[in-house]
Amino acid sequence: MDSSEHDSSMPSSGFATGGDLPPGLTEEEVEEIQLELTKVDDEIQTLKQVLTAKERHAAELKRRLGISPLSEIKQNFTKGWQEIQCSSAYMRTSQTVGDLNRRVTSSNVYKKTQETLSQAGQVTSAAFSTMGTAIRNRLGEMSNLSMRHSLSMPAMRNSPSFKSFEDKVENMKYKVMGRSNGEGSNSPTNNDATF
Repeated sequence: MDSSEHDSSMPSSGFATGGDLPPGLTEEEVEEIQLELTKVDDEIQTLKQVLTAKERHAAELKRRLGISPLSEIKQNFTKGWQEIQCSSAYMRTSQTVGDLNRRVTSSNVYKKTQETLSQAGQVTSAAFSTMGTAIRNRLGEMSNLSMRHSLSMPAMRNSPSFKSFEDKVENMKYKVMGRSNGEGSNSPTNNDATF
């Protein structure tokens, strides 16, 4: 830029007026650079305004098309997730995890643990089944006994099954309620059986 093109109404920088010029620059070069900086700053402002106007216009168009900010976020998330899944880092990690999974599931320790847990599940299932059968049989005994004694309550209460059940309930009640009342550890019944 020629010094004749320089606008003399432009204020000088602190460098030019203070007499301290940046090293290697003349006063004219400083003014020339300042003029260029001002123009670039003006262009940046103009571009920011244009960008803001374009963003408003794009938002209006999206609104008219029924595209909400939430759907945009979903779409961006989906696109980002697809890009991640296609990335080489994700592919390598998936491969490594798959290899590790295959090694773990084929190890003897894993197989033994799986077998042990399977057996424990079968034993537990059998125990619950046996308990259910025992309860059903006891209730059946009580029902049959009460039918034989014309549904008399005293007859049912005298059955061995009912007595055993009653003792266990009283014992449990004492254990739960008795200690909260500050009572000793003596049970009201002789039977220490628990559920």
